Amino acid sequence: MKKITPLSRREREVMDLVFARGEATLSQILEDMAEPPTRPALRSILTILEGKGQLKHRQDGREFIYQPVHSREEVGQSTLSRVIGTFFGGSVSQALASYLSHPKTQLTKTEVEELRRFLDQAKVKKP
Repeated sequence: MKKITPLSRREREVMDLVFARGEATLSQILEDMAEPPTRPALRSILTILEGKGQLKHRQDGREFIYQPVHSREEVGQSTLSRVIGTFFGGSVSQALASYLSHPKTQLTKTEVEELRRFLDQAKVKKP
């Protein structure tokens, strides 16, 4: 699994907006943000995200069009691995138990069946 650099809250917000569109210009991102920063501040965030290897751009006239470098799934897997490592000592079973034991967690019958299928397909590592 690729190691993806952690992002700040604002960087994640920008990435979510770019993921939602597939690609986006600075103006489109500003338009989609609930509480947008100034254009220069957003330009800085986009430059930082490019430096972190999260975004790439191409130029169309005077405007840059930004695209994610990694898929949403890759970013999600990397983030989840970091959370499991940090908060659950790397134990997937402890993380899942914590999530499932929360009173607000409600799974549909389909979700339970899907989880069972994933568990059946999971490879068992030999010590």
